[in-house]
Amino acid sequence: MEKRWEETGERLDQLKNVTKWVQIDVTDNEMVPGKSFELELLGKYEFFDKMLWDIHLMVKEPEKWIEKCMFVGASRVIGQVEMMKSTENFVKLAKDAGMEVGLGFDIETKIENVGEEVDVVLLMGRKAGYGYFDLDEKVFEKIKSAKLINDKRENKFLIAVDGGVNLNNINRLKDAGVEVIYSGGSYFDLINNGSNN
Repeated sequence: MEKRWEETGERLDQLKNVTKWVQIDVTDNEMVPGKSFELELLGKYEFFDKMLWDIHLMVKEPEKWIEKCMFVGASRVIGQVEMMKSTENFVKLAKDAGMEVGLGFDIETKIENVGEEVDVVLLMGRKAGYGYFDLDEKVFEKIKSAKLINDKRENKFLIAVDGGVNLNNINRLKDAGVEVIYSGGSYFDLINNGSNN
């Protein structure tokens, strides 16, 4: 959720030897407060071609950002359904561009219209855009709902949670069926405080 490229570059340096997948949150002050750095600046990063970029679009009409995601070589793009005119159109554009595609659902949004082409269902663990807030217990019911939808599908999607994840609840999420965890704030708090966990 960094707004300045300099801060983002510093955080990426802390990740380059830890993971290949990195999620970048993109905001435009419409769905959540504040505007993130220009996405095109990712290309300036020294180890740009060593990372797999997962772009989380918390922006108005995320389908209009697909071309920018292609430009930065995104491997996966996730759009918030609350900001879309058509989930089907978003999914088609992302797939046509050769990317994995995900749909993001805010904590109060019902999970629906998850087409067979969707690779990831991202459940916000608390209100989107509000870092460092606690995990909302409602997410566990949403995980159950996502699993029920997945059970009826031929092409399974990954169930992901973003927001409010920390060492106290990560195992509960895993046991509930979450396969992908997005955790920026808690992770950086740990490494900046010298934890080896």
